[in-house]
Amino acid sequence: MKSKKNLTRFTYETTAFQGWRLCLSRAGTTFTKYFSDKKYGGERKALKAADTTLNELKEMLDKSRKVNGKLSKSTVAKAQKLLKAA
Repeated sequence: MKSKKNLTRFTYETTAFQGWRLCLSRAGTTFTKYFSDKKYGGERKALKAADTTLNELKEMLDKSRKVNGKLSKSTVAKAQKLLKAA
């Protein structure tokens, strides 16, 4: 499968990790989460989980308020909690 915007496929035979990396930057803050094929039961399921999380994260960040052009601390905390729960 090909990488999509904000989702990158990692398939290295020399490393233990194979899966998808979600990486999204908004207002000076970068959010990253790895979705392992092994944990999610395959490449397609890991991609689906990553895509769902990406959409939820984008929706949350686009609706959030900014303080001096940056995301508020509470918004960053909510986003990190969302990523951790995924």
